[in-house]
Amino acid sequence: MNINKSTPRENPHLSTSGVTLMPSVDKSDKVDGGCGCGNPAAPGLAQEKPGYSLCSHVDDFIDTDIGPVPRIKTKLDIRDKISTVLVRCGINRNHYRVAPGLYGVGRPDKKSEVLVTANFKLTFDHLRRELETLNAWILVLDTKGINVWCAAGKGTFSTRELVNRIDLTQLDRIVDHKRVIVPQLGATGVSARTVKKESGFRVVYGPVRASDILTFLKNKRTADHAMRTVTFRFAERIVLAPVELQILLKPALITILVLFMLSGLGPGFFSFSGAWSRGLIGFAALLTGIISGAVITPALLPHIPVREFALKGSIAGSLAALAMLGVMSPATFCTGLALFLFSVTISSYLAMNFTGTTPFTSPSGVEKEMKRYMPIQLITLVLSTGLWIYSAF
Repeated sequence: MNINKSTPRENPHLSTSGVTLMPSVDKSDKVDGGCGCGNPAAPGLAQEKPGYSLCSHVDDFIDTDIGPVPRIKTKLDIRDKISTVLVRCGINRNHYRVAPGLYGVGRPDKKSEVLVTANFKLTFDHLRRELETLNAWILVLDTKGINVWCAAGKGTFSTRELVNRIDLTQLDRIVDHKRVIVPQLGATGVSARTVKKESGFRVVYGPVRASDILTFLKNKRTADHAMRTVTFRFAERIVLAPVELQILLKPALITILVLFMLSGLGPGFFSFSGAWSRGLIGFAALLTGIISGAVITPALLPHIPVREFALKGSIAGSLAALAMLGVMSPATFCTGLALFLFSVTISSYLAMNFTGTTPFTSPSGVEKEMKRYMPIQLITLVLSTGLWIYSAF
């Protein structure tokens, strides 16, 4: 693959798309962003510049009027699947991205549709695996590695980025129809009128789920009610739990340390045996609250009969805490009450983390709920801490 070093500057739309720069290359050759397409004289895998290798999701290159465009695979390999599991657990989540730019799938031509997506690789993978039988272009926006829905809310999946990316990729030379399909979950960040005015391209809002793309296109780019409906089924809820647990790891370790220190306070000022024995009981209450708030509450979300997430977490936390106390049988009422309040508070607080990942709430509703319940949670936490220390005397 013969790559001209001046290409990234002359063709910015191709500077970060299809090959990845290996460490063996001299620093002066480095392409910003980690992945670069370059300008291969003969598209394909046969010719490759030493020090460069194709990204695993790129098969070869498509000849176009603006030069070669990476053709991506529609099947995920074992590395993609393993990375998906790790990202679902919160590992390397903030750096799991593909280079923004233009890609092709199948044998696209000037009549093929242009599907817009984010450069969060999990989102990119969800889309490409649904396109096995389709010939299309994929326009990847620079959302800083954030998924479409969240990026639309944060302003990175935006009108300005879409207009800029259309210009950078010279999309008007790639297709004749002047039309891009934007996922419905990105609609809050994209103004169709402004995009049309500034780029000449018409925005068509596609379905919520990538799995409906083929049906959407067969229906002449028309979405039915099911395609417009945002769901939050059990599998969609429970898949969020691993990343929540991973995020909690560091705060939980700090909390455990504080718990053991507080558990050692007593008549003799501090007891190491008390810190151990009572600390284990406090740890059990913490663990109960975490499991209740981060796993049980999202799993049972539609079945808990209140609207506020903080109350949902409180209800699930209360039942879990009562079950815990039934097994542990604390020595005094004061001890039991402290453990109960502590566990319920943790559960209530963690349940609120799911307000931003569901179709049940609005930003204003989330803000209102947090202002209402966080002071109560703080007061309850202080009360449970006081009762816990008092119960040792």
